[in-house]
Amino acid sequence: MVNEDGTAKAPKEPDAASATAAGAGKARTRPRGRPRSFDRETALEKALLAFWQHGYEATSVSDLTRVMDIGAPSLYSAFGDKRSLFEEVVRVYGTRYGSFTERALAEEPTARAAVERTLREAATAYTEPGHPHGCLVVHAAANCSNPEVEQSLRDRRNANIAAFESRIRADVAAGVLPPATDAAALARHTGAMIQGMSQQARDGASREELEAVAEIALSIWPRTGTHTG
Repeated sequence: MVNEDGTAKAPKEPDAASATAAGAGKARTRPRGRPRSFDRETALEKALLAFWQHGYEATSVSDLTRVMDIGAPSLYSAFGDKRSLFEEVVRVYGTRYGSFTERALAEEPTARAAVERTLREAATAYTEPGHPHGCLVVHAAANCSNPEVEQSLRDRRNANIAAFESRIRADVAAGVLPPATDAAALARHTGAMIQGMSQQARDGASREELEAVAEIALSIWPRTGTHTG
């Protein structure tokens, strides 16, 4: 189109209302972005450290979403509720950090050797830098008001004591330990040492200090060919 003087007309600028409508149309047709993704294993490790440091009861869902850097909907979608997340955390902890007892019982030739290795490795594991000190299974139930969580952790601790007792009884039957050995008491003493070392580590005891405690604990073990008093 041209003006009356023969020059070409400039294209008409769209008014503000037209521009807004056009922008809205583009916004409606623009594909929506995907929800922010996250690395599940990394988030799970962060939850593990939070529960390990503060225990089950004192670690809230808001604490978890903050340290895991995810929203509550993502947490529930990926892990279920807080208790389900904690149960998964405990399984991962048992494999990644707490498997030294199981390995010692499987690999050492005698119950005493297995206990010695367990206590020495506990002294190291409970004081390692880079994660909370002590044992998650021992400390996570502190002040816990959830009876199912509390019972689950108790069952895990008692299972270790039962495993020690079974191994001690086998050594008594094989003549490795004296017939008068009190297998149940000796196994529970071992469990008490492990749990006590965990608390001592939380209170600041060093690896060397815990190893010295382990040495004293081993000194009460009956020797082959002797009898317990």
